[in-house]
Amino acid sequence: MSSLHVKFLAPSILPISNNKFKNVRAHATPPQTAPPPPSAAVAVDAERLEPRVEEKDGFFVLKEKFRQGINPQEKAKIEKEPMKLFMENGIEELSKIPIEDLDKSKLTKDDVDVRLKWLGLFHRRKHHYGRFMMRFKLPNGVTTSDQTRYLASVIRKYGKDGCADVTTRQNWQIRGVVLADVPDILKRFDEVGLTSLQSGMDNVRNPVGNPLAGIDPHEIVDTRPYNNLLSQYITANSRGNPSFTNLPRKWNVCVIGSHDLYEHPHINDLAYMPATKDGRFGFNLLVGGFFSPKRCAEAIPLDAWVPGDDILPACGAILETFRDLGTRGNRQKTRMMWLIDELGIEKFREEVAKRMPEANLERASSEDLVDSQWERRDYFGAHPQKQEGYSFVGIHIPVGRVQADDMDELARLADTYGSGELRLTVEQNIIIPNIPDSKVEALLKEPLLTEKFSPEPPILMKGLVACTGNQFCGQAIIETKARALKVTEEVGRLVSVSKPVRMHWTGCPNTCGQVQVADIGFMGCMTRDGSGKVVEGADVFLGGRIGSDSHLGDVYKKAVPCDQLVPLVVDLLVQKFGAVLREREETED
Repeated sequence: MSSLHVKFLAPSILPISNNKFKNVRAHATPPQTAPPPPSAAVAVDAERLEPRVEEKDGFFVLKEKFRQGINPQEKAKIEKEPMKLFMENGIEELSKIPIEDLDKSKLTKDDVDVRLKWLGLFHRRKHHYGRFMMRFKLPNGVTTSDQTRYLASVIRKYGKDGCADVTTRQNWQIRGVVLADVPDILKRFDEVGLTSLQSGMDNVRNPVGNPLAGIDPHEIVDTRPYNNLLSQYITANSRGNPSFTNLPRKWNVCVIGSHDLYEHPHINDLAYMPATKDGRFGFNLLVGGFFSPKRCAEAIPLDAWVPGDDILPACGAILETFRDLGTRGNRQKTRMMWLIDELGIEKFREEVAKRMPEANLERASSEDLVDSQWERRDYFGAHPQKQEGYSFVGIHIPVGRVQADDMDELARLADTYGSGELRLTVEQNIIIPNIPDSKVEALLKEPLLTEKFSPEPPILMKGLVACTGNQFCGQAIIETKARALKVTEEVGRLVSVSKPVRMHWTGCPNTCGQVQVADIGFMGCMTRDGSGKVVEGADVFLGGRIGSDSHLGDVYKKAVPCDQLVPLVVDLLVQKFGAVLREREETED
């Protein structure tokens, strides 16, 4: 692997886009104990360590000897290289053919339903035939007013079919796109600095970071330069990087910059955890966190530390290890943690070290900079930035759904009151940064914030997250977004809570709504009501924790009909979260 050392400034002076907003390093208390030691290496046959892919004509392909028993998605990659739709402009020809005609051939049908995901295009065959969801790369969740306006112009032309969502990986998804428009949309991306490349299927997802990066008075390090660099590296500056486009499965990465752990490191395949070592700033590495229908796992320590300047070699070495050695059979057993389990963490670490530029990987540091006793902060409302005289305002986007007019108005507010920038969060909300203190009051009085996207939402709405649901997604079993809002509103009328309770909804076991990290989670299923009728229901999860004391929740009750969820949630809030029934509250007054 070639050297990818990148020189960063010291964390205390990392640059950001507007030089008015200088970064100041905050003090952090290191923990009292070192990271746990890695588990013992598993005996692994040397033949198992032979790379399963080889480079041919600039792309990595699965070797002939490893093609037995592979899954259908792997067969589709072998039959036709997905990245050629972008790198050799195959999308231009594809877009000229009516989708009904594309369906007549298995090859072109697979283009539509599988390979276009390498370009960030997801055909909604089941519920939105001929329409695509388009997902973007927005490193660290940072977007501009120009980007937001452009995306609004795209979805507006699709009428009722067009809308956008803030996702749980800090980026935009837009809906309603038709294939004929895609070449022009891709061309415009260059003008506004957007890319949708490598955002779906067996690729690296959007790099996540602190939504308050660079403006947070208490941040450990500004995560934006790191995430920008990771995204540029993984996509070759939005031109396409075949080194990382044939992974066995999707792969998530985050860089931690805050004691709040807004980035959820425990559910990422790779998490960079800030730590010093011998006076140098860098990161300890966690690996292997993921969700799937059959298994969910928390990330574990790799027992490795890298200097801040060397985040790319570590990322590349881990990705190459996964690409080369990961299995490609049952899709439910192809995420990176399955490979770690098979090899053992120490052997996996050895393989990563082999792929580092100097074939060396330093052991983890005990000087973790994250304060494990930190109480996670609420970013809603107005808060002072580290830059004197400026504030940021966090606003609530109910279950992340926005329309074209909303996006235009958000862009206007960012320009009028801030620096033309918006920050997206993993809880599907938006932060407007860099607002002069003298303008905060006027911003808070804007109709969009008083009537629709409140900076001070009801307490149970603050932690509400919902995936797309079966309105658009063919894999979702139940409707999620409207139901999540309705159930939460009804529960809020029945109980009073003193602190936020994070409630997540997901339409199917793929758990895009991340129910396992919620205080209370709802995973869609079909069940029977009291009369035996088949109805939409949910498996209810309980006990997910985030932050330094992270823990994945467990199933509390299975197959609850959706019309029985309100009383169940009321009981849970009273029994587990200190809620008080409103009738009782009024009587006591």
